[in-house]
Amino acid sequence: MGGPTATGKTALSVALARHFDGEIINADSMQIYRHLSIGTAKATPEERQGVPHHLLDFLEPEQPYSVAEFVRDASSCISQITGRNHLPLLVGGTGLYISSLLQGVTFAPEQTDPALRRTLQQQAETEGPQSLYARLQTVDPVYAQKVHPNNLTRVIRALELYESTGRKMSEQQQASRPQEAPYRALCICLTCRDRTELYRRIDLRVDDMMRRGLLQEAELVWQYRDTYKTAAQAIGYKEFFPYFEGGQSLPGCVEDLKRATRRYAKRQLTWFRHQSEAVWLYLEDGAVEAKAIQQVEAFLQN
Repeated sequence: MGGPTATGKTALSVALARHFDGEIINADSMQIYRHLSIGTAKATPEERQGVPHHLLDFLEPEQPYSVAEFVRDASSCISQITGRNHLPLLVGGTGLYISSLLQGVTFAPEQTDPALRRTLQQQAETEGPQSLYARLQTVDPVYAQKVHPNNLTRVIRALELYESTGRKMSEQQQASRPQEAPYRALCICLTCRDRTELYRRIDLRVDDMMRRGLLQEAELVWQYRDTYKTAAQAIGYKEFFPYFEGGQSLPGCVEDLKRATRRYAKRQLTWFRHQSEAVWLYLEDGAVEAKAIQQVEAFLQN
């Protein structure tokens, strides 16, 4: 189950899991981390309603976690869940996690060159991330189209691969996909027909996060920003760094967060729209839970 943020994926997934005796596998790249619950919109124990959740809240923020590790771990979870005759439900907004798993992407052992990576990181610091993205557009325009210019980690990884081996990331990804997908899957995505309604939901959720203590959580990330490297780049935390450093007002940072989240939702929509077999359910149409149950029942009977 996918779709943009603030559309109710958590509540619907729990309802489906309870109806179909399912277990949920988290597919959100930030909800894997402990101590970071408000800014990542992690389901509370009450919201989980006793439904087993996997790959949620299981790593310390200092630990990196790759797509390859997610595919490995989620595949293991699926085997265990189906072995219990339960229904696995993959839920989250990280499209790369979901598509890599469902497409059966295999990952070659990563060849790293620490010296080259440091050089690229230093170039990003001195010349700006756009300089590296421009180089990626030159050497691998196909992959560059898939990567946001500000996603420095993926840009550096692609350039490191090219400079170390001469292989393009786009070519490696194409070769990593099997002809036949490993899973028969139903992809349900939630969104709003009216983009204004989606943005309204995002703004309301940010306000609710602030009431529940997001500022304190963001300050924790700021204090440990040198070790919480992934969280320090995440929407929901980095927008408050100027406030802690005395360079911006708190209301200004909150508005920046709302704006950044709206942009992220647009990128999520674009990603999931490319999943041609996805079933889209629109919140304004109502009866979303009943329609989702109907879709799952038809899928299981087919």
